[in-house]
Amino acid sequence: MRRNKQIDVKRALALAGTFNFLCCCARGCLLPFLTLYFRQLGLAPAMTGIIMGTKHLITLVWSPAASLLSKHYNKRRVVITGSLVCSAAVALVLLLIPPADMHMQTSTCNMSDLSSGPTQSLGGNPLTSSARPATSSTRTHLNADTAVVSQAVVTFPAKAPPDTTSAAVGTSRTSLYQHNEDTFNSQLPQENISVMVNKTFGVQKISDSKTHQITRSVAAPVRSKRSNFKSGSGEETREKRTEEEKKEVSSDFLGSLKVMDTQHQLFFLILIVVSVWETASAPLELTADDGLYEYLDYADASDRYSSTGLWGLLGAACGVGGAGLLVSQLNCLIAGQTPRSAVHFYCYAGVAALALPAATYLPLYLNKKRDRASGLLKAMQLVHGSPRALLCAVTTLLVGVAGSAVDNFLLWQMQDQGSSELHMGLSLALALLSQAAFPLLAGRVSKLLSPGRILTVGAASLGLQCFYYSFLWGPWAALPAQVLSCFSSGALWWAVKVQCEDVATPGAERSVRRIYGGLSLHLGSGLGSFAGGLVVQRFGQTWLFRGVAVGLMLWCVCLPLLQWKAPRQRRINYSRLLAADASEASDSESDQERDWLDKAMEDDRSNNNYGRRTNH
Repeated sequence: MRRNKQIDVKRALALAGTFNFLCCCARGCLLPFLTLYFRQLGLAPAMTGIIMGTKHLITLVWSPAASLLSKHYNKRRVVITGSLVCSAAVALVLLLIPPADMHMQTSTCNMSDLSSGPTQSLGGNPLTSSARPATSSTRTHLNADTAVVSQAVVTFPAKAPPDTTSAAVGTSRTSLYQHNEDTFNSQLPQENISVMVNKTFGVQKISDSKTHQITRSVAAPVRSKRSNFKSGSGEETREKRTEEEKKEVSSDFLGSLKVMDTQHQLFFLILIVVSVWETASAPLELTADDGLYEYLDYADASDRYSSTGLWGLLGAACGVGGAGLLVSQLNCLIAGQTPRSAVHFYCYAGVAALALPAATYLPLYLNKKRDRASGLLKAMQLVHGSPRALLCAVTTLLVGVAGSAVDNFLLWQMQDQGSSELHMGLSLALALLSQAAFPLLAGRVSKLLSPGRILTVGAASLGLQCFYYSFLWGPWAALPAQVLSCFSSGALWWAVKVQCEDVATPGAERSVRRIYGGLSLHLGSGLGSFAGGLVVQRFGQTWLFRGVAVGLMLWCVCLPLLQWKAPRQRRINYSRLLAADASEASDSESDQERDWLDKAMEDDRSNNNYGRRTNH
């Protein structure tokens, strides 16, 4: 960029705001609903937590590294464009992974639609749905019981007298089970055996004496065959099992993946795809952010850089609300085979494609004099050297852990209460809009509370939200708690911003703010995802939210005491020095100039007097 080129700051801010709006809108269409899609595929809560935690840790490590490399090789625009295209393409690959159970996917979709009452079943009549597994298991046992009996070409009566038929059937059943108690563990009802025998061998009436003779003739070969099976084939079966176990132990990773059940195969496939997806999308935000800030800093308009963050919140609210509204109007299956949750992925890819023209004309600038790696190290030293900054860092870390529980499993909790995508989308959109509204209240709140107390209020508000989420009772029950996001997320990040300005030296504010963001949004969310998945797997979503609420409340009780004990470090306010009274500076300068002139005049006078004396 040349010095004589005129810079249009308004145009640059408009392009940056549009790009930020579209990128956040694309993420809002998919990312809040991603864990819900994993649940529909059949993943367990612990598996979902591992996938989301891996996603956050990849962003924590790869995002600053990719941004640094793109700056070093001057490839920022290429990285931004490639990240948009590749992330949209890889996200669509997730749709190619089949679910573990197709019935589970349709049942979760039906569960979102059925919000009228608990009397409706997921698959139709609850009696028939509960009776089907019992019928299939009964048939399995009946087939196993009659495998040997089928060798005798006989026919049993369809309907015999109660006394003789029940005695014959009871005698035959006793003879079948007395030598094979380890194989047949349950005693089946007499009616099932008689019905099975009638259906299998046909219907023909015979006398009672013949029935006893047939029972004795069938029982004899049963004893011999069962005993031979137990003595001879049992050893062969054990040898085969031993050989199969040795083969499984000596097989490689791909071989072990083949013998896994469907759920674990699904887990590893999704983990690989999500890792590749996050690797492609992680450099986008940080690379565009650095290029835009350096552009505005070059134009002496870096103070207007923070206005682009508001467009990001508005874009995320539009994305999550619009996608939820759109998906809720569709049937569970589109065109008879595609689940309607796939629309989230299509919306993500479509909005990302709309952001490509804005990325082409996005204002970027390369300032090679700024070394962001050393800036991050210096920011870590500044945070480590201030006790109050360390308390703020611990608070943001705990908020990130708690926020991961809300991001990952709030929609699960809402779905269990009958909420559809419409309720979920509007609820999350209300939370984002409430967070964006806090700057309007920041002036009044700052007059009442100090930044340290506002930090405590923000963490306590998030704890109250989590405690409220554990008592949801209906589809719209989560809406009142979303208003608290104005004081939980909005107030907390405003207090973090003030803390960054107090701790950081001139030019290091963004680096310090990035340290806090990495602790909360990536490290805390990653650790919280791992732990939250295990808690939900063991105790359920309800106790996860209650545990998070109790932990935050305990920290909010300890935080004011620790802030009161922590020493306050006063730093030089450079803005006040620049705005100081010019008269003081002019007076000091005039005094210095006067002293310099007096000394020069005295030296001149002494030299002149010395010359006069020598002439005389």
